[in-house]
Amino acid sequence: MAVKTILVSQPKPEGKRSPYFDLADKYKLKIDFRSFIHVEGIDAQEFRTQKIDLKDYSAVIMTSKNAVDHYFRIAEEMRFEVPDSMKYFCISEAIAYYLQKYVAYRKRKIFFGKQTIEDLVDVLKKHKKETFLLPCTDRLRDKIPLTLEEYKLNFKKAILYRTVASDLSDLENVYYDMLVFYSPGGVESLLKNFPDFKQNKTIIAAFGPTTAKAIVDNKLRLDLHAPQPNAPSMTGAIENYVKNDK
Repeated sequence: MAVKTILVSQPKPEGKRSPYFDLADKYKLKIDFRSFIHVEGIDAQEFRTQKIDLKDYSAVIMTSKNAVDHYFRIAEEMRFEVPDSMKYFCISEAIAYYLQKYVAYRKRKIFFGKQTIEDLVDVLKKHKKETFLLPCTDRLRDKIPLTLEEYKLNFKKAILYRTVASDLSDLENVYYDMLVFYSPGGVESLLKNFPDFKQNKTIIAAFGPTTAKAIVDNKLRLDLHAPQPNAPSMTGAIENYVKNDK
């Protein structure tokens, strides 16, 4: 079956440049984007059940823009004025710059890694005396806290937001040749919205091992998986599939 229509379970890329747009033009594909999951913040009452006092922490580890947003949101709801002395350790430079939305960047102690928690460890080890707060989702990857524990850093997880399934009911009678997933949550959302979903000839693509596992665990057929040696990106894997399919 030739692939002509693709639904990517993520928000549409911002701006005019994206490998997906190039792919659509090159192979005359109809590629739509739709976030299958979204983030909801927990309220102050639920936060209190975690018995965390924000003033007990001298540093914050930021692993995403969502973590930044919800840390400052919950601080405001708890009437906690974040002190100027607070240190911020960000998993990437992009997240560090995102802090400008809330703090005067040049006047703060902000550190960042390249892209992973391992990249940040060397900086964190130099500040072992700090008490770290780790704002996170209810689906935080184990690798992050396990890495912090491995280096005996004094930290506490604070669940400030959760990932939930989006309402996809408007897609009930819409069919695509290919569905592309980037997270286990996206797969779970599909099946929560459509418990009687039948894959039939629909091609299912997954990025990353945990997403691929979620597809197989839910007894769906995994047709396309990235990254691979010949296709490190999802769009590269799709292009290889489309080329071979013609």
